Amino acid sequence: MFTDLQPHTRIDFQAAPRNCEASQDTQAIARESKWRQIDCNEETAGEAIAISRWDDPRDTSSHEATTPDDRYFVGIALKTTRAKLTRDRQIVFEGTMPAGTLYVSAPSKPLAAQFHAPCAFLHFHISTDHFPAELAMTDGLNDLVLLRDPLAAQLARALITRGDAPDHRFTHCIGQTLAAHLTRLEPPRAKVNALPKWRLRRVEQHIADHFDRCLSLSELANVAGLSRMHFAAQFRAATGYRPREYLLNYRIEHAKMLLTTTGRPLAEIALAVGFSTQAHFSTVFKRMSGQSPARWRLASKGEHNDVEALPRSRPAAGNDWIASAAA
Repeated sequence: MFTDLQPHTRIDFQAAPRNCEASQDTQAIARESKWRQIDCNEETAGEAIAISRWDDPRDTSSHEATTPDDRYFVGIALKTTRAKLTRDRQIVFEGTMPAGTLYVSAPSKPLAAQFHAPCAFLHFHISTDHFPAELAMTDGLNDLVLLRDPLAAQLARALITRGDAPDHRFTHCIGQTLAAHLTRLEPPRAKVNALPKWRLRRVEQHIADHFDRCLSLSELANVAGLSRMHFAAQFRAATGYRPREYLLNYRIEHAKMLLTTTGRPLAEIALAVGFSTQAHFSTVFKRMSGQSPARWRLASKGEHNDVEALPRSRPAAGNDWIASAAA
């Protein structure tokens, strides 16, 4: 089920010794020096729940890690990135990971990740004691990717808005809530094969070339060479987005670039990225970014925050579960 990003250098994340004591002034959210690796002097990785943060400003990076045998690993994206996750040469996920994406690795599982854009994640290292014993037997949470999980996004927001050093009791509570949430998720009953990569690249290029005008579902389906129904289902399985959501997200990301690099009026930017009115542009921008275009532009001119506003609400219908691309 969805979980790929970009290649990473191999790291075996070792659970820290249980006798590693954290001082009172230790940051509750550790900064990782390597992907998914917590240094004992930064945070008590031997605790039942440990939380760390990984930021990488590079355009491309690759890593590998193995989840400890007594823990589940949960990542929540703080900004949109493009990623590829693989296990044993099999692709788990490949595509765009929006801010708020949640992905899970079960105990003792290796994972390789490739990132093709700057990234930022909160990483939760949660003891197996917080999950039902039968869950490990079914492997139900392994390689799970939810491209939009509103509760996970809210929990991440609660942590990052407290700054770099929220108290350990608070972070432990957040971790417990996340673990309880994961045990209550129901996987999809039916699996839809993802849109093949060559078809997906063709559609993505078409959107990149024509995002500033009206693009219908029929037009995109024709580009992919599929019926509208099959295209919509397979596109969502491949990207986590409905085609319309993907188009809107592309427009908003391009608008952010224009807001940051030009002084063009908002009405002009709205038209340039395919919106018929500034009001519609502002509504969609705020819904997807958490701020109005004017506020976002103002904030970007100051000290730029690399963490995006996390999604505040669930899409209109259905759960965004993504099945493995193995088929």
